[in-house]
Amino acid sequence: MFIDEAVIFVKGGDGGNGCVSFRREKYVPRGGPDGGNGGKGGDVILHVSCNKDTLLDLASRVKYTAEDGAHGKGSTKRGKNGQDLIIDLPKGTVIKDKESGRILKDMSIGGESIVIARGGRGGRGNKHFATSTNQVPRRAEKGKPGEERWLILELKLLADVGLIGMPNAGKSTLLSRISAARPKIADYAFTTLQPQLGIVEAENYRRFVVADIPGLIEGAHRGIGLGDEFLRHIERTKLLVHLLDVSPLAGSHPLDAYYIVRNELRQYNPALAEKPEIVIANKMDLLDAEAGNKCIHTLEEKISKPVCPVSMVTGRNIDTLIHMMARALNEIQTGTDHPVCC
Repeated sequence: MFIDEAVIFVKGGDGGNGCVSFRREKYVPRGGPDGGNGGKGGDVILHVSCNKDTLLDLASRVKYTAEDGAHGKGSTKRGKNGQDLIIDLPKGTVIKDKESGRILKDMSIGGESIVIARGGRGGRGNKHFATSTNQVPRRAEKGKPGEERWLILELKLLADVGLIGMPNAGKSTLLSRISAARPKIADYAFTTLQPQLGIVEAENYRRFVVADIPGLIEGAHRGIGLGDEFLRHIERTKLLVHLLDVSPLAGSHPLDAYYIVRNELRQYNPALAEKPEIVIANKMDLLDAEAGNKCIHTLEEKISKPVCPVSMVTGRNIDTLIHMMARALNEIQTGTDHPVCC
């Protein structure tokens, strides 16, 4: 099961108490104080693991507490430090403080770690307080409590290309045609209930990752449909591929569908609307040549962008589309900016 959000409570271990003790040995009548310090509490550490691809394990458990430090003992024996608690996260997890909403860390590098809740310092034993004027101290410090906080964990997939469009525009079918991914495909809306990733192999041994996002409908940024849950996954993408259903059976005109999706991107995060975009007209096999040419011409005129006609059934322009995506990603990486034409 794909889980991309979790709320957890983390707490560092409490420090151990210092000890009040006096040396008691034969022939040592005035041994003096020998109470040891308490051990430090364990830290809670978040670590990016390459073996994790979902937050499912964290969603099934809420509280995570590191081990407490041991108390100090006589003979100046220091208490044992508490063991750190390491929590594995998938790459791409954003850590937020629940109370303030502030982003604490974006865990986007494999193997990186962060101490999110420090353990408390151990208390000092009475030996520490011995002075020339107070040679028999009878006090020791208590250990400090560990840090604690509520966290919101949000997983944002790391993909180069994000597929966007209305439900049933053909995103899942496209992903299955250009990669080895096998998302669910059916003739009803919202067949994609969770993001799907596929690795596309282009020419010159170039590879890139494509993410299929559940279909967007009007009001997605306000929580209507599934879009608001998954729009975060295209925030990291470098390139958007916008699929338009141009078949006569589509529920809306391609231009209306285009503007609805673009508006939802803008409402959710204005930066999404500024990402480079490839627009493709899907299901061209359901239009005759004259109607298809007229549709493409109208779309290009209205949105002022090149539109690539494709068909998942016949395979028309699928290889060309892969080439377009690879070229666009290369231009983004090198900093050049040219219109991508089919």
